[in-house]
Amino acid sequence: MRLGWNLTSGRSYNITAWTSKSDPSPSNYAIAVDHHGQLVIMDGQRLHWRGGPWNGFRFSGAEGMQRDIANGIGFHYVTGPNYVFFSLYLIDPSVIDRLVINTSGTLQHFIWVPDRQLWTFVGMAPRDECDSVTRCGPNGVCHPDGSTLCMCLQGFARRNNSDGLDGCVRTTALACVNGTDGFATQSSVKLPDTSTASVDWSAVSLEECKLRCLRNCSCTGYAQANVSGSGSGCVLWSTDLTDIKFYEGGTGQDLFVRLAAADLITTTGRKHGHRSATVAIIVAPALAIFLLVFVVYWLYKRKKKHGNFSDDDSEETDLDLPLFDLDTITEATQSFSLSNKLGQGGYGPVYKGKLKDGQEIAVKRLSETSSQGSNEFKNEVRVIAKLQHRNLVRLLGCCVQARERMLIYEFMPNGSLDSLLFDPTKSGSLDWRTRYNIIVGIARGLLYLHHDSRLRIIHRDLKASNVLLDKDMNPKISDFGIARIFGGDDTEANTMRVVGTYGYMSPEYAMDGIFSVKSDVFSFGILILEIISGKKNRGVYHDSSFPVNLLDHVWSLWKEGKALKLVDKSIGDSFPTTEALSCIKIGLLCVQERPNDRPTMNTLLKMLDSDISLLPEPTEPGFVNLRGPFDTESSSTNRSNISKNTISHTLFEGR
Repeated sequence: MRLGWNLTSGRSYNITAWTSKSDPSPSNYAIAVDHHGQLVIMDGQRLHWRGGPWNGFRFSGAEGMQRDIANGIGFHYVTGPNYVFFSLYLIDPSVIDRLVINTSGTLQHFIWVPDRQLWTFVGMAPRDECDSVTRCGPNGVCHPDGSTLCMCLQGFARRNNSDGLDGCVRTTALACVNGTDGFATQSSVKLPDTSTASVDWSAVSLEECKLRCLRNCSCTGYAQANVSGSGSGCVLWSTDLTDIKFYEGGTGQDLFVRLAAADLITTTGRKHGHRSATVAIIVAPALAIFLLVFVVYWLYKRKKKHGNFSDDDSEETDLDLPLFDLDTITEATQSFSLSNKLGQGGYGPVYKGKLKDGQEIAVKRLSETSSQGSNEFKNEVRVIAKLQHRNLVRLLGCCVQARERMLIYEFMPNGSLDSLLFDPTKSGSLDWRTRYNIIVGIARGLLYLHHDSRLRIIHRDLKASNVLLDKDMNPKISDFGIARIFGGDDTEANTMRVVGTYGYMSPEYAMDGIFSVKSDVFSFGILILEIISGKKNRGVYHDSSFPVNLLDHVWSLWKEGKALKLVDKSIGDSFPTTEALSCIKIGLLCVQERPNDRPTMNTLLKMLDSDISLLPEPTEPGFVNLRGPFDTESSSTNRSNISKNTISHTLFEGR
């Protein structure tokens, strides 16, 4: 295979996608090497994906090329005044590989495994949200598994305190004429777009490359052009640095970003001496003690004045939500009558109501006996108040009056997913198309939480009872009481108190308290398999020799080639078998033992639109068998003991 350009004739060599699965005429999508030596996927004249420049070993943004070398595949890259070519060849003649660019512009690589007589998926591009071109704008770094998708390079700040998607600007102007500029190292990244960069492939050392950049006042950064062997060559940028992606595990390259001296302080150690640090060590504790005494005194005076801490206190002014009057909610729910009660959970009861303008609402009322409801109330407000997505339940406002703490939501006429899915008398209302649309809708809601909202949000309790259905059976993710917002550079967190629902928890969360976006992916995989089968994961299913849970049952059917037996019998035979098999396969990929083996939600949505033969093969899932004397639907663990959870709850009707 050969990709590239003959710059004299203008002839290009590329691989072009079909227009559709049944139409082999060329579409706009093509994989190619551009004039600047970067591997790219083009959508007509628009750049769809950039694999970065050649670095003597691989294209800096093509992550799977290391695996290709291990699999017996080699690469040639040649460039000259009149040509730029890249070719792939087989080190091991027995290897059979296949490159496909599908109708949606995704490049997929497969290797034939003779023993199993099937194509094994090796890699794909684009593979995650950070592969969208210039996803984080100029001078931004995209972190596909980070708590915040877009971060700024050191010495840069977000434009107008935005979410970072429109890029970053310098905090301090460069001072080239003073000779005080320096460089900060951004490690493990896909190098920025080199279409306007200067590339020198000669035997130039990294130190010489640095000096060239310093001597050029317009230079904004540099990197080594050739990282093979001892390294050589020089890449110099003189514009904003765009389309940078961070790689976990050190698979990327080092980028050296030019900064003013003031922005280098954090990287130059203790050059200002130890005296200021000593003063800080002495002053900080004293200040903390003073503040603590002040806060305790203030709370004491407040308690003495009001009798308790909750009567119309400042909490009301901290809630960035419309406030409902208690009399309005009391009237809407007919004084919280039992006939309007929809359900009961650890937070408290939930009631149906109707406002004077006719709008139906669901009122979540904090119970006075709830030990954790107040925390859940504050957390849910904090997390969901500013979220807007069609697949998230909408929080209309709250009521904070007297001793009441209530959340007011839009009402969902079709109730929670579990009330239909696991009821044999109602599951027939969920045909295949409805179930598939619910799967896609939940996936889109999670993608928003993980990647597209202002901050990365981990739900931590995704399950069928926390998915509500509107009048058109569109799914809405609900119950954010134990959700967590990730900030800064966090990609995962650890907790000593595991809260959520057993049967949906990922192994690393249930056993070690470690959670991340991949924990939600695991829960979503369980949910996919429940939606397809109409069975609860924590039920007991018998095969020929011993009882198993749903996950064991699915894996057994998959290995035996009988996966279609999983499909809920209430659907009948009127469903597309290929689509059903794809969903089962994706569900299994979501519940892999290792978090890194699970897809991101961005990749998962692309998988739902891919041919099943192009999906990677799942391995044995991560089994978390927590059945036994603590076999309640929800529980909370403090490592050494297990107690009943008072946060997670299931409502049995619409709300």
